[in-house]
Amino acid sequence: MFWTVSRAPLAKLQDYKKRMGWAFPWAASLGSDLNFDFNVQLTEEQQRKGGAEYNYDREEIWRPEESAGVVAFASMSGTDPNTYVRERPGMSAFALENGVVYHTYSAYARGLDGLWGMYQWLDRAPKGRNEDVAFGSGVTTSTDLLFATHEASTLLISAARKRI
Repeated sequence: MFWTVSRAPLAKLQDYKKRMGWAFPWAASLGSDLNFDFNVQLTEEQQRKGGAEYNYDREEIWRPEESAGVVAFASMSGTDPNTYVRERPGMSAFALENGVVYHTYSAYARGLDGLWGMYQWLDRAPKGRNEDVAFGSGVTTSTDLLFATHEASTLLISAARKRI
């Protein structure tokens, strides 16, 4: 049976589920340790000290307020950069068999990309996800993408500028 768990108040999740017409079970992890148990949420102390585990790796201390991308996304989300990065993407799958719960799969960070439909398109674009990647003496930025469907084929047109 398919279940989903989100860190939000259950009433809010149930209202959204009803509005969307979904029938699968949806649980709330808000107020529990579930997200911490699967290393997709950090405490402020873990963030300050570093060494937290995410995506099967120990993290160094990093200052999210020094990343223009994180600052921008945090602002759009109505929060500060440190709070914004304390929650990380992740998904886990479990199986219940003969009363025993088995943890069968987990994926984090880029391991989730197959579940995000748009990333499949962006990864095939000439400049990818429009991330700052060094090429030669410059940094490639600002990729403008246009997706157009014509009959059975899909065309991807990209125009990129190179900052020198």
